[in-house]
Order: sequence, then structure tokens, then C-alpha cells
Amino acid sequence: MPDVIEGRKGLAKVMYLGWEKWRSPFCPHRPSSLLPMLGDSLAQSPISASTPRGFWAMPENLTAVEGTEVELRCGVSAPDSVVQWAKDGLLLGPNPEIPGFPRYHLEGNPAKGEFHLHIEACDLSDDASYECQVGRSEMGPELVSPRVILTILVPPRVLHLTPEAGSTVHWVAGQEYEVACVSGDAKPAPDITFLQSGKIVSSVSANVNEGSQEKLFTTEATARVTPQSSDNGQLLVCEAFSPALDTPIKASVTMNVLFPPGPPVIDWPGLDKGHVRAGQNLELLCTARGGNPPATLQWMKNGQPVSIAWGTEHAQAVARSVLVMTIRPEDHGARLSCESSNSVSPDVQEQSVTLQVTFPPSAITILGSTSQSENKNVTLCCITKSSRPRVLLRWWLGGRQLLPTDETVLDGLHGGHISMSNLTFLVRREDNGLSLTCEAFSDAFSKETFKKSLTLNVKYPAQKLWIEGPPAGQYIRTGTRVRLVCLAIGGNPDPSLTWYKDARTVTEPRQPQEPRRVQLGSLEKSGSTFSRELVLIIGPSDNRAKFSCRAGQLSASTQLAVQFPPTNLTILANVSVLRPGDALNLTCVSISSNPPVNLSWDKEGERLEDVPAPPRSAPFKGSAASRSVFLRVTSRDHGHRVTCRAHSAELHETVSAFHRLDVLYPPEFLGEQVLVVTAVEQGQALLPVSVSANPGPEAFNWTFRGYRLSPAGGPRHRILPGGALQLWNVTRADAGTYQLHCQNSEGTAEALLRLDVHYAPTIRGLQDPTEVDVGGSVDIVCTVDANPILPDMFSWERLGEEEEDMSLDDMEQMAKGSTGHLRIRQATLAQAGAYQCIVDNGVGPSARGLVRLVVRFAPQVDHPTPLTKVAAAGDSTSSATLHCRARGVPNVIFTWTKNGAPLDLQDPRYTEHTYHQGGIHSSLLTIANVSAAQDYALFTCTATNALGSDHTNIQLVSISRPDPPLGLKVVSVTSHSVGLEWKPGFDGGLPQRFRIRYEALEIPGFLYVDVLPPQATTFTLTGLQPSTRYRVWLLASNALGDSGFTDKRIQVSVTTPEHLPPPGPLGLPLLPVLFAVGGLLLLSNASCVGGFLWQRRLRHLAEDISEKTEAGSKEDRVRNEYEESQWTGDRDTRSSTVSTADVEPYYHSTRDFHPRLPPMLEEGSYPQGEDEDVAFQGHLYDEVARAYGLPGTWGPLYDEVQMVRRAVPPVCLSWKLACLPPHVSAR
Repeated sequence: MPDVIEGRKGLAKVMYLGWEKWRSPFCPHRPSSLLPMLGDSLAQSPISASTPRGFWAMPENLTAVEGTEVELRCGVSAPDSVVQWAKDGLLLGPNPEIPGFPRYHLEGNPAKGEFHLHIEACDLSDDASYECQVGRSEMGPELVSPRVILTILVPPRVLHLTPEAGSTVHWVAGQEYEVACVSGDAKPAPDITFLQSGKIVSSVSANVNEGSQEKLFTTEATARVTPQSSDNGQLLVCEAFSPALDTPIKASVTMNVLFPPGPPVIDWPGLDKGHVRAGQNLELLCTARGGNPPATLQWMKNGQPVSIAWGTEHAQAVARSVLVMTIRPEDHGARLSCESSNSVSPDVQEQSVTLQVTFPPSAITILGSTSQSENKNVTLCCITKSSRPRVLLRWWLGGRQLLPTDETVLDGLHGGHISMSNLTFLVRREDNGLSLTCEAFSDAFSKETFKKSLTLNVKYPAQKLWIEGPPAGQYIRTGTRVRLVCLAIGGNPDPSLTWYKDARTVTEPRQPQEPRRVQLGSLEKSGSTFSRELVLIIGPSDNRAKFSCRAGQLSASTQLAVQFPPTNLTILANVSVLRPGDALNLTCVSISSNPPVNLSWDKEGERLEDVPAPPRSAPFKGSAASRSVFLRVTSRDHGHRVTCRAHSAELHETVSAFHRLDVLYPPEFLGEQVLVVTAVEQGQALLPVSVSANPGPEAFNWTFRGYRLSPAGGPRHRILPGGALQLWNVTRADAGTYQLHCQNSEGTAEALLRLDVHYAPTIRGLQDPTEVDVGGSVDIVCTVDANPILPDMFSWERLGEEEEDMSLDDMEQMAKGSTGHLRIRQATLAQAGAYQCIVDNGVGPSARGLVRLVVRFAPQVDHPTPLTKVAAAGDSTSSATLHCRARGVPNVIFTWTKNGAPLDLQDPRYTEHTYHQGGIHSSLLTIANVSAAQDYALFTCTATNALGSDHTNIQLVSISRPDPPLGLKVVSVTSHSVGLEWKPGFDGGLPQRFRIRYEALEIPGFLYVDVLPPQATTFTLTGLQPSTRYRVWLLASNALGDSGFTDKRIQVSVTTPEHLPPPGPLGLPLLPVLFAVGGLLLLSNASCVGGFLWQRRLRHLAEDISEKTEAGSKEDRVRNEYEESQWTGDRDTRSSTVSTADVEPYYHSTRDFHPRLPPMLEEGSYPQGEDEDVAFQGHLYDEVARAYGLPGTWGPLYDEVQMVRRAVPPVCLSWKLACLPPHVSAR
């Protein structure tokens, strides 16, 4: 235990010695409170040399850094005692885990008395006094250890530097700046030191302040810094020292110290500073070192800035600028200086140099003329430009030096001198052409020579002169090219040979547009001979003219004889203004010709009689002539030419001149003036003007229907410059007569032009529908508005699907003016339908109009064979529907009787529905709650319209066995089969089936075959023997029995043919095979064509049906439509009428029947195919309907209705088991 105590003493000593080492030598300004605090702690816990009784290990004062682990030791001699720790008097409890203090726990072996307090991750809350307390036990009394102090050191986490840490400060060298550094919370308060470029800053003041929490402190230090140029780019560092830190924390800023640059230095090339030569390229380098920012360099010349760029090297802090200039004489004495400065320079620093420029004379000038006549003196003066230094002058003539008369030196520009020398000497002919030179020289320009030379020109005259050209007296035709050459020998300067014509100098024409009749050559030299050529295009003025050549005092001449036609043929008139009827006297004058000419007159090729006129004088030494003619003018003479012709027999040449007659007269319309103009509507029209007038018409005024058209034009017209009227977007309202009024200063004229506008036909009248009784006659009239009206512009078409429906052979087509007629005589039902009137007059699209021809006829009621029957159960629970159908126009009215008595439709058991489809009408009488006593009767349906009536009988009977089938016949026979066909008879009101019984006459016994499907009406009986006679019966049956075999109409006999084996391929005759193949091909083609036509008809009919859905039945309107579809009747009478264009009701049993028509009232839906079976749900005794097929004439109507059904799906009504197309309603 003494060793432990000594260890604890050693720890406290180490802590103290460490603090002493930490505070010296860098922390002379440490906090003064640290040592007393440590001293007090040690004083409170004195450690004696012997441990108190009951403890074998005692806690000691400890110092720890925040975040480390600490252990306070406590060893107890009585291990069974209760031991716990107290923190600042607060008992922590004996539990080793020490609840409430997660970082505290007891360590050691309690059995050995070890109760050491271990603290993890110490923080400031652990800075307190601690005691180890032992409770009373059987082994001993209560014990308390001495109080010890646990001191927690908290290091500073951050330093706050002003200016901001990590930034760059911009300071000026030599100025003082203040820097503040504040530490974060710490314990104890840290010491702060400033380092400037690695050196401690002495001017520092520090204050210790309380921290953000108790026991924490902050230190705020301020330093005064005076930066120098050497501090540029260095760091200013703030360091904080604390015993809780191994190394101090730092914050720094970078110092950017601004300081002025050094003086500039100019590097002069060569040794002789300032001395240069004019023309030399001088390069001067100016350098300035140091400075932040680097120096800005500026070159100055005589105090004026020179724009020169400079460069800097930041690494070496050097600025350089090069001045490049070409030295000129005016740069002599110039002061060049280089200035350096930056933003912190107190003054501009400079270095300068003064230029001393050496320059030669820039030019030498010789004054005076070097041209002189022989044997005379020449006086010249040689003068130089300014030079530095001065130059000397000397004269040379050829290779001979001449002595000057006198010499003079004057002050020149730019500090230089001007040299001048005068020379006078006598010239001779042999000196001509020699070079006269003035030379300047100086020792300063020993390698250069400056001189000026002139050529001496000594003048002397020519020796001989003559002309070469055509011989004298030779006649030359005008227009001939003549060449004259003047020649001379000797003379200086070269003789100037000058040509003259009749004492006037000959020159070439100055204007380029003038004909070049004279070509004057230049002076040419060949040895000592000189020549000059004159080329002439001979004209009348050259006749007998004198051409001479002169050279100084010498002269030579020649003369030409020229033949020429009249130079000018002029026509003179006695009046200047002409009007129709005026007299005109014209005189033709030939001014001059050589030889004389003969004159004659003509007008537009017609020779005129003339008379001679008085003679006149003629120029160019020729002959003149004149003759006159007399005319009386008309308007037709305007513009005609009267020609005078001068003919020379010797020259074989004629010259003509004409006088154009200008006759003033009022406007006159020409014979080609168009009076009728045709245009097409919406096109353009041009009403031309062919008028003659002098002067031209001043105005063209157009008037239409009393209104004057604006000369400036309008939206649809404009008047062209020639007076023509142009119209566009022409309408038929523009047709009519246009009046044109032309006027000039001599009078007026008028013309009438008619505009005929053609336009496409428009049908104005078409009676639709046009009605006629069967056998009557009627005209379908088509009235149009069109221009032009053509006799053959009407044509008619009949609209229909079949080609025979298109024929108009039995009709007469007529036309009269704007009305066309289609006359129909003895009208038939087949002629009813749609007709189209087509009008085409050749303008635009043709007009088409549709008209319907309605042929009226008396009703025709359908009479099925045999007598129509309808079966129904007479138990007053079933209903029956009677169907009546008729054709007729106009619409028919149906009436019903029962056993000859009118039927009371007010009876609620009777309901009538009437349908009208064009000329087809149907009445459906429904009898509810059929009673055998009251309703089994003969019902009569009568159809009536204004033209007549017709009727049919329908028997309502009880359900019974079916009637025998009708019309059993053989449709095909082979050696082993027979094809049969029949019509079903009355089914008795119940579904019926068919059975075939047959026998071979040679074989006893009958064979039976059931027809499948049950509703089929055709059947092929197979399994027969060849060459055998068979008898066949057809039986109909339903749930109540069969029709029996007694009716002969259900029996047929047939004999099967002999069985022939098929011939082999070699046994086929060639001709029958060819016929068979050809027949098959014809049948195939016919089937293809028929299929195509049938498909086209179906397509057209389907298109028609889609149109009928909205607008009614087009078919009815086309065929024989009488009136629009309508609904008649009301609910009270239990009778209704439906007119529809798409439904053709017919009457079929609801049993196994496959109609090709839309289902009617009281009918259910059924398949569309012919051979499909129909399944009916439930017993159908309560409601039975019966219908027969119609005669052949009604067949096509069924087909059409069939297509209607397929094109328009039916709409099912909910109140009855019936379906109607979308536009059929029922009540």
C-alpha cells in the first residue's frame, strides 16, 4: 500500500511538471488561476505516510483530459462491508453498476475488498470531489476515505480569427494592422501566440473570459502587425496552447503585401548612348524589378505617352517593356523616358535618354532648264535637303568635271544644314544627250553616294520636208480611204510634223460617237528620218481642198479631186399644220453634189408630177438642184411618206429623203372594230377598241345602262391604255350594250359594243312528282336558264338498276327554246320511276334535275293459292294474325269483313296495323283471345283507292292435321338418285315434318325416308337402281296426324336411266370434248359476270338502304312514289297504319319457316340461311300464323326487301314478340 500512495504522488508530480514544461517558454501569459487550483486540490487531500485503519488502498487527486477513462482506487480490509462512493456528497449506492450513471461502475474483486470507481469518457460533469465510504459491519465500524478531487481538462475545439481564417489579406507594406484571435471553450483557458512569417509577434494583448458553461474559459488575443515586403505571400498564424492538447491548434491568413516597384532601367544597345542613324530600327528594353502588384511601364517621347504594351513575370516580380521605333530625322533631340509605378507607388519613377540623330540629305534638286539651242549658255543650281552633318557638292558632264560658279551653306531642319552650288556653261551640238550630274558627299556618309542627274538637250533644226500621196488630178469617190505621209530629215528636238487643211490644223474627232473620218498618226523616227501619216475617209468637203505639212520653217502641200452624191437632200413644206382638204406644196433641194443629180417624187411608191424650182448656190465646189410637188391631203394620208429621190447616173447612186404627212383629224372607228364580244360567266371579257385619230384620243369614256364606268377602274373592270375595256369575274348581269365615246382636240366619235355572257344551265322548273294514270299520256317538262340556248342541249336518262329499265325508246324527247319535254304515251307501271333531265350547252358543268314519274293504278290484292288459311286454338287464350297485301297508287285503304259483315275494329280483341311502302301496302289484323264460336269464320280484306278496289278471303280455322304438300315434282334424275322439290301445304297451325315413301314397280313393298331437316322443301332420294321405274309419295305430318297418301298431287313416277360406265381418256371424241370445255368456259364466264352484277346490285341496294334510313325509301321515290310515308290510325280504334320505305311485311308461320324478309309483328327472329334448323321454345298452340308464297310477278319485290333486311338490323319491340327495322313503329 505504501507503493500505491507513492504512485499517486508521482502522478500528481508528473502532472505538475508537465504543466511547467507546457507553459515554458511559449506561454509567458498563462492564466494565473491554474496553479492555485491545483494547489488547493492537493491541500484538501493530504496523503500521510500511513494508510488509515480499515483501508488498504486510498483514492488520490487525479487530472484527466475530457473523453479519457479514470479509475479511483479504494481497497477495504473488511470485504464483507457495504462499500459505496460519494460524488460531491451524493451517495452513488453499493450497486456495482451504479444506476443513473451509465458511465460509472465499480471494478475489482469485492471478496478481496476491491471497490475501485471506473469512469468512462470523462466529461466536465465528472469534475468533482469523491469519497469511498464503508458501512458498519460485524468486522468493523463505519469508515470514510479522505476526499479527493477529479479535475477534467477540456481542450479548445476551434479558433476564430479576424480576418477570417484561410483567407488572403491585402496589406500595404509599412502600415499597421490589427488581428484578433478568439479560442473556443476550454479548461483551463488556453494561451494564444501569433507568428508573422514564422516569427513571434510581440505586440499581443490577451484577455481570459468565462465560457459558455461553468468551469469553461475562452481567451481573446489581439496582435498589431506591421507587414513588410518580405512578408508577401507568407502566413500570419494564431496558435492556441492547452495542457489538454498534445499539439496546439492553429488558424492562419495569407498576407498579400502591396509595395512599390524598383526604379526602371533602360538597356541601350551599343556603347554610344543616344547616338542613332536615321532609318535605323531602334529597340529599347525597359525593366523594373520588384513591386506588388508588378510595375506598370509607360514609354514617353518628349513628355507624350507612347502606346506600348508591357509584360510581367510574377515569379521573379519583373516587368519589361520594349520600345520599337524607326528613327527619322525629326527625332533628333527627342527625349525618350520609361516610367514605372503601381497602385501603391507614392511617385512615378523614370529613366530617360536623349537622341542624337545623324541623317543624310533626303533629296538633291537641280534648278534650271537643261534644254537650250546650240552655242548658248545654260545656268543651273544644285540644292540639297537638310542633312547632319553638312555635305559637299560637285558637278559632272559625262565623265568631265565642271567647276561651279559659287557654293553656299544654310541652316536646315532638325539641326541639319542645306548645301547649294551654282553652275553656268556653253552648250554645243555634240553635248546633246550627255548626262549632267550634281553629286553630294561627306566623311560621315563615306559608304553612300547622293547624286542627281539630268540629260542635256541641245536644239537644232531639220534639213528636208516632202509629202507622199495620190497623183495630182486623180478623181476619188467619196468614202474612199486615202493615205498621205509627211517625211522630214534631221533636227533636234525631233521635228513636230503638223498637217493643215486649207490653213486649218487637222485634228481627230474628239467625240467618240462621231464617225472617225480622219486618223492622224504619231511621229515616227527611223534613223534621222521622221514621218507622220494622215489617213482620210474622203468626204465632199475634201473636194479641191489643200492639204499641207509643216516642220518649223519648212512646208509641203497637195490637192484632191472628189466625186460625191448629194450631201444633203432637204424637203421644204409651205404649211406646218394639215387637216383634211388642205393644199400642200413640197420642194426638194439637193444642196451639193459632184457631178450633178436628177430629182424625182413619189408617195408610198406612186410617182408624182413635179415642177423645177429656182437654182441655188452649192458648197464644196459642187452642183445644186431643186424640184417641187403639189398635194391635197385627206385623213387617209396621215402617216404616209412623200419621198424625193436624187439619182447620179455617173456614180450609180441614189439618195432619198421623205416627208411624213401629219394630218389632224377627229377619231374614226376602223372597219375591223369588233361590235360583239362573247365571254363566259366568271371569266374575263375584253371589249377591244380599233380607232384612228390624230392626235390620239384624249379620253375613252365607257357607259353601261346609263352609268359611266370610272376611268380609274373598279373592283371588276379597268380601262386599258389603248381604251379597251377589260372585265373580270363576269356575271350574266354584265351582258348588254356598252357605249364607247372617244374624243380628241379635232372632234368626237361613238361606238356601241354588245357583251354576250355565256353561262352554264340552271334548271328553273321541274314538276316533281309528275303523275299519270295507267294508259294515260303525260309530258315531263324541264325548264332551264342558260346562255346560249342550243337545240340539242336537252337529254334524258332513266334511273334504274336493270339495263332494260334505262331504255327511252318508247318515249318522245322534244325541246323548244329553254324548255325540254319527255313525252310518255300510254303509261305503264314499268315506266314509273326516276328520270333525270340533263342540260349541257357547252359552258361549265351540265345541269341535272331528278323528277319522279308516278303511275297511278287501282289496287291489286295478293291472292295466294289455295285459299289462305290461318289456324289458331279456339280456347279464348290464343291469338291469330291475318295478313293482307296489295299494290296501288295512290295509297289504298283496307277494310275487313267477317262472313260478309263489316268488322268492328272498336272491339278490343281486334287490332289492325297498316303499312305503306311506296306502291305496296299491307294490313295485319290481330285477333286476341280467339273463340271457336265467334272467330272461326271467313275474313275478307278489301283494298280501295280512288281508281278502284280489290279483295281476298282468309279462313280462320282450328289447328288440325297438315294439308298435303303442293307441286311435288322431279328436278333431277340419275341412275342411282332422284331430286325432288315441292311446296309445303297448310301445316294445320303446328310444326310439320315430311316423309317420302317410294317403291320399285318390279319389287313389292314400300320404303320410307324422313326428310331432314324437317322444314326442307327439296330432297335427293339416293340408293336407287338403274333402269328402274319408281313411284314416289310425299307425306306431311304434325302433332295431330298426317296428310295421308290419297291426294294424287303428292305422287310422282320416275324411271332411272341406264348406268353408263365413264369412258376412258382415249375413248373421248375430240369434238364433244371441245364443245363441253367451251360450254363450261361460257358458263364460268357467265356465272362470274352474273355474280359481279349481283354483287354490284347488292352493293347499290345497301347504299340505297343507308340513305333510306334518314330520308325514306329512295326506291319507292324512284319506282312509283306517291306520297311520303305516314302513320295512320290511333290507339282508341285499335287500328294503326305504318308506312315505311324499308320494311315489306309478309306472312309466314312462326313454325319451322325460313323467310327472306324482315320479321313482321307477332313473329320471332329466325336464321338467315335457307337450310338452317329453327328451334322454338315451348308449345306454340296459343298463337299460329300462316303465309303463302306470292305469285312470280311479286318475286323481285321480295328480293329487294330481303336485301333491306340484311342491310338494316331490326329493332326488337318489348311489348310483343316482334322485330321491326329502326324506322318502323307500331301501335
